[in-house]
Amino acid sequence: MIKQIKDSINKILESVSTDIGIDLGTANTLVYVKGKGVVLNEPTIVAINKKTGQLVAVGNEAKTMQGRTPSHIEVVRPLVDGVISDFEVTEEMIAYLIAKVRGSSRSLIAPRVLIGVPSGITNVEMRAARDVAKNAGARDVFLIEEPVAAAIGAKLPIHKAEGNMIIDIGGGTTDIAVLSLSGIVTSRNLKVAGDKLNQDIVSYIRDQFKVLVGERTAEDTKIFLASVEQNAESKEMIVRGRDVVTGLPREVVITDVDIKEAIASSIHAIVESVRDVVEETPPEVLADVMQRGIYLSGGGALIPGVAALLEDVLKVPVIVVPDPLRAVIRGSGMVLENLEAYAGLLIEKEGELSPRI
Repeated sequence: MIKQIKDSINKILESVSTDIGIDLGTANTLVYVKGKGVVLNEPTIVAINKKTGQLVAVGNEAKTMQGRTPSHIEVVRPLVDGVISDFEVTEEMIAYLIAKVRGSSRSLIAPRVLIGVPSGITNVEMRAARDVAKNAGARDVFLIEEPVAAAIGAKLPIHKAEGNMIIDIGGGTTDIAVLSLSGIVTSRNLKVAGDKLNQDIVSYIRDQFKVLVGERTAEDTKIFLASVEQNAESKEMIVRGRDVVTGLPREVVITDVDIKEAIASSIHAIVESVRDVVEETPPEVLADVMQRGIYLSGGGALIPGVAALLEDVLKVPVIVVPDPLRAVIRGSGMVLENLEAYAGLLIEKEGELSPRI
C-alpha cells in the first residue's frame, strides 16, 4: 500500500516538475531538459565579486572576462580534473543554470537532476556532486559515470553480452572504459586531457619562444593548430603575449609543428593508458572490441590524427562518434527520458539507488 502511494506521488511530481541532465565538465557544462533536448552549452567558468561574494557572470560571459578583470573580480573554474574543487561556487553555478533552464515555466516542485561524473570517482567526490545539486535546488540527484553516458550517447549496445570500448577525452580527464551487460568491465581515469594540453602549450611557448601567454590564448592555439598527424600544408598563427625577459609585449608565429611537439608527451600518455586498459580486458570481451572497434568521444576526439594514431598502435578500428562533444549529454538525456529502464546504470548510493521521493 505504501509503495503504491509513493508511486502515485512520483507520477504526480513527474508531471509537474522538470527533469534536468547536467554534463558537469571541467571545460564546458551542458544542460539537457527532458522533452526539450540540450538547451545550454557554456564554459564551466564563473566570475565572482570578492567584495560581496556574489556571482557576476557565468559561462560565456565569464569567459570573456578571463584575464581582463579588476582586482575585486575573480574568474574561477570550480572544477579541476573533472571533480568539484570549489563547492560553494559550483553550487551557485548549478543553481543559476537550473533557474535559467526552468525560466518562466518554473513550478513549485523542484526538479530531478542527473549528473555525469568521471569513472573511478571517490565516495567523497560523489557526495560533493550530490550535495552541491541538492543545495542548488534539486529534488532528487542521480549520478552516472561519463564513459557509460558517452557509450549510450554513441548508441552502443552496452546492455548486451558484448564488449564495447569507449574513450572520452574531455577537458579535465580522459575516461577509458570497456563495457558489457550494462556494467564496466575495466576502466581507467586519466588526468590528462584538454586542460593538460593547454598547459603543455603555455610551457612550450614560454620555454621555446620566451613569451608568456594565457590559458585562453593557449586554448585558441590548440583549437586552430593542434594535430598529431603530418599535415600536407603547414598552418601557423600569430600569438601575442609578454616577453619573459623584457616584460614587454611581443608576438611570435607558432606553427602546427610546434603544437604537435608541445602536446606529444600528453598524447603519448593517453595512448599508453588505452594500451593498459586493452591489456587488462578479458580475451572474450577484447575479441568483441576488435570486431566492433573502439569509439572515441569528447573534445579530444576532434584533434586530427588522434583516432588514426590509436588505430595504428592498437591494431583495432577507432571510430569517432558523431558530434563527440555532446556524446555524454546525449547519453544522459536518453537515460533521463527513461530513468526506470536505465536504473541499473546509475551509481548506487549506500547500497541502493537514489530515492525517487
